[in-house]
Amino acid sequence: MAGGVVVNAAGGKTYPGRMTAFVFFTCLVASSGGLIFGYDIGISGGVTSMDSFLKEFFPSVYAKAEANKDTNQYCKFDSQLLTLFTSSLYLAALATSFVAASVTRVFGRKWSMFCGGLTFMAGSVLNGAATDVLMLIMGRILLGVGVGFANQSVPLYLSEMAPAKLRGMLNIGFQLMTTIGILAANLINFWTVSIPGGWGWRIGLGLAGVPALIITVGALVLPDTPNSLIARGYNDDAKKVLVKIRGTDDVHDEYDDMVAASEEASAIEHPWRNILERRYRPQLTVAALIPFFQQLTGINVIMFYAPVLFLTIGFGDDASLMAAVITGLVNMFATVVSIVCVDRLGRRALFLQGGTQMFISQIVVGTLIALQFGTAGVGEMSRSNAWLLVLFICLYVAGFAWSWGPLGWLVPSEVFALEVRSAGQSIAVCVNMTLTFIIGQSFLTMLCTMKFGLFYFFAGWMFVMTTFIALFLPETKGVPIEEMNLVWSQHWFWGKYVTADTQHGGGSRRSNGV
Repeated sequence: MAGGVVVNAAGGKTYPGRMTAFVFFTCLVASSGGLIFGYDIGISGGVTSMDSFLKEFFPSVYAKAEANKDTNQYCKFDSQLLTLFTSSLYLAALATSFVAASVTRVFGRKWSMFCGGLTFMAGSVLNGAATDVLMLIMGRILLGVGVGFANQSVPLYLSEMAPAKLRGMLNIGFQLMTTIGILAANLINFWTVSIPGGWGWRIGLGLAGVPALIITVGALVLPDTPNSLIARGYNDDAKKVLVKIRGTDDVHDEYDDMVAASEEASAIEHPWRNILERRYRPQLTVAALIPFFQQLTGINVIMFYAPVLFLTIGFGDDASLMAAVITGLVNMFATVVSIVCVDRLGRRALFLQGGTQMFISQIVVGTLIALQFGTAGVGEMSRSNAWLLVLFICLYVAGFAWSWGPLGWLVPSEVFALEVRSAGQSIAVCVNMTLTFIIGQSFLTMLCTMKFGLFYFFAGWMFVMTTFIALFLPETKGVPIEEMNLVWSQHWFWGKYVTADTQHGGGSRRSNGV
């Protein structure tokens, strides 16, 4: 040990760092970017189940749902126009992610967060005041631009500000805020649905401006990350920020490694071309497949079908909103489990345990639904079977919330070298939003066509992705992001793509005897 630096399990360096009030504050404010993402997920799902909203904007969907009330449960909400209202946000976020990558790299992480909050606020105003479907869709597009900026910048900001030993916990603050946003939206939906006159949905859509205001104002008071400041030539400011977030003046080694990584990054003129090089293939593969797999866990199908199941056990006409509140609570508390465990047990353990739990839950849910509703979608479930189904839905949501939910954002944000980090995060966001759009636009049709087999379809994907994690994801807990490539060079498969002489920062200097 020299100068407060120790060697970690991966053979790289671990720098001094602890949970200071300053780093806690900065990460708390930045993670509030998850509120806008979560609030939209919760509020859009709630308002599309409100009769007053459907009557005003989607009367054909309302008529179809009423006609199918006592018949096919699989097909009652199958409408491309309705799903376009929800999924148009993700299409906008997909397109924005490429612009956001450049803004994040050139102007810094904090200004990318600011842009996200500002455009999301504008979208919330449009949606709250909407008078036709076009106005709704335009508002959703602005919301999508905000989500694209926030999802690009916030995970990067958290990973770069956090000490290596606490990076997982602080980064998952983004997912925790997402779950809080979902729960808050669900509670607002549950309250506004009973407002006389049927205009409660306007309150829900308009209140999206509140989390947007939080991240917008928060971005103005936050410092940028040391990595971003160095990359833009503000070295003195970077060192001051590093001292404050680490809680010690002994940051020379970490600062030197950041400067070295930045100098190498500045020599890269075309990060989008360089990220395709052989030495970045492991990171690129993992950062693309993890968000791809995250959307194929089937979380959207489970969340959609839960209202029907809760209605069966006697929650009444507000069953869909009550179901959302209950699953939202499970989602939030299970995310806290991930925060507590991710830097102790590691990423792989949570992925493998959560994946196995979700696989079993999907099989059980699919089987119970098949036994009760068959292929016709008509039937009645006994109270005992309904409670058993609710139990496995909650187990499924919990497994997602402490594994694929938060880790789907954490791992891609921490595996790339500085010179391609913004491009890599943009690819991860792009894949996530592309799959979210495709699933969001098609899963109601898939449910109508595949019936209970859709649950087995997603269970099959759970088996594939859990096997992928077991074989191809190295453990990254406690490893400084400047030293991350060392992990890949030691992996049984990826080691042939990343070798010791391609390491950045401290790794490259050690190999040269410095």
